[in-house]
Amino acid sequence: MSKNVSRTVEQLAEPIVRELHLELVEVEYKKEGPNWYLRVFIDADRGVNLDDCEAVSEKLSEVLDEVDPIKEAYFLEVSSPGAERPLKKEADVKKAVGKGVYVTTYEPIDGQKAFEGVLVSFEDATLVIEGKNKTRTVTYTVPYAKVANARLSILL
Repeated sequence: MSKNVSRTVEQLAEPIVRELHLELVEVEYKKEGPNWYLRVFIDADRGVNLDDCEAVSEKLSEVLDEVDPIKEAYFLEVSSPGAERPLKKEADVKKAVGKGVYVTTYEPIDGQKAFEGVLVSFEDATLVIEGKNKTRTVTYTVPYAKVANARLSILL
């Protein structure tokens, strides 16, 4: 049920977010304890501020009240995905070139399933990540088809 709600809300939120010159990153609908939470994550190249979150929340609330796709009571939260935002689509990965990333794969590549470093390139459905292995620099080549999860990473 929560995946259906997320998909429905995504379809309702996308035009609102686009109209405000923002990007819809993810919609999450989940139960935590006795409460349901509908979380809408938005972003923009310039970043997201409280006014952006408020504008999306107000417009989306109106649409949700009108369409009423969720039967139980819930809390609506609109926010930025944060500094370590998920990279859900290929377009997200392309925008992350030159930035720190953390990637996990469905199956091991050269004996490992987790890769962290700077995304050097993303071409031909392949991520090239330059990271550290103890004290030396290592280049990892990860096929996009094998990526289980990817997010931005703050490299120290």
